[in-house]
Amino acid sequence: MIELIPAIDIIDGKCVRLTKGDYSQKTVYNDNPVEVAIQLEGMGFKRLHIVDLDGAKSHHIVNIDILRNITTATNLVVDFGGGIKTQDDIRAAFENGASMVTIGSIAVTQPEMFAEWLEEFGADRIILGADVRNGKISINGWKEDSTEKLLPFLEYYIKKGVKNILCTEISKDGTLSGPATELYKEIMEAYPGINLIASGGVSQMSDIEELDRSNIPSVVFGKALYEGKITKEEIKAKLNQQNPAI
Repeated sequence: MIELIPAIDIIDGKCVRLTKGDYSQKTVYNDNPVEVAIQLEGMGFKRLHIVDLDGAKSHHIVNIDILRNITTATNLVVDFGGGIKTQDDIRAAFENGASMVTIGSIAVTQPEMFAEWLEEFGADRIILGADVRNGKISINGWKEDSTEKLLPFLEYYIKKGVKNILCTEISKDGTLSGPATELYKEIMEAYPGINLIASGGVSQMSDIEELDRSNIPSVVFGKALYEGKITKEEIKAKLNQQNPAI
């Protein structure tokens, strides 16, 4: 059964969504991300994906206070990404309530350091961010494309012990055009033991059902939920399948 993970992306302290990672194509959905997190928990979600888009753009964590406020106000299991460039950044995220951190750019630019973090903090607490555009890994808030091809990049880190991978197909992100299901199936066929978190393009509950039928372990989504393309009733029904006590 696929795990449902809503996303809160933060710019200027507000809950937003971008289209294809373009900061000029920004939609603000709520001025208070903490309020959104409380609402998501009330819908029955157990997990939350937070992206500090200010941090991703400025190369250091910016919205640590919002992380702390969300983890204080809810019991959500939070993974936090955006602007994590140092060991101190990771510690700050954990000290402010994150259960896991998502790291992408450093895995490309400083692989030895990323491997050290895996060793120090544990593979259960580190999510490898593999954001892909035209088959190559993008870095620094998707502003740059690296020369790293997706599958060899994943294989390298899986051999290093990575268990959790968040893969965003950038051309799909924020477009409500449907997820890159074939890409995620290809990844799972190559590396069936990983916890793959699919991200980008979810437009309706049928997209999530398709990912579920394709045995994709987890999915992150936001815009479809904020714009009512996926309803609270549909979420409740899906979560009830996973846990009848909800």
